[in-house]
Amino acid sequence: MLYTLSRSPYACDLAALLRTARPGDDLLLLSDGVIAGLRGSPAARALSASPLALHALENDIAARGLSVHFSPNIAIISYNDFVRLTEKQPQQMAW
Repeated sequence: MLYTLSRSPYACDLAALLRTARPGDDLLLLSDGVIAGLRGSPAARALSASPLALHALENDIAARGLSVHFSPNIAIISYNDFVRLTEKQPQQMAW
């Protein structure tokens, strides 16, 4: 399953998303969802403790000026990599 988080972790039920995650699932942070990847934040710690493979869109991180504050535990990817994730995980759930 590919989960996409496009809202701030403070405006959604991140705990519910994490309860549904299983090993082998991927999570892509995009739009305001990249806020969940801020280094040292409670959301980033919760994501790092989950079984999810973590990814974030480079353009959305840069657009918000968060590059220097982003967690090194989350892979920063391009739109082409996003397409590869959708090929790898045919099922998707948006948050």
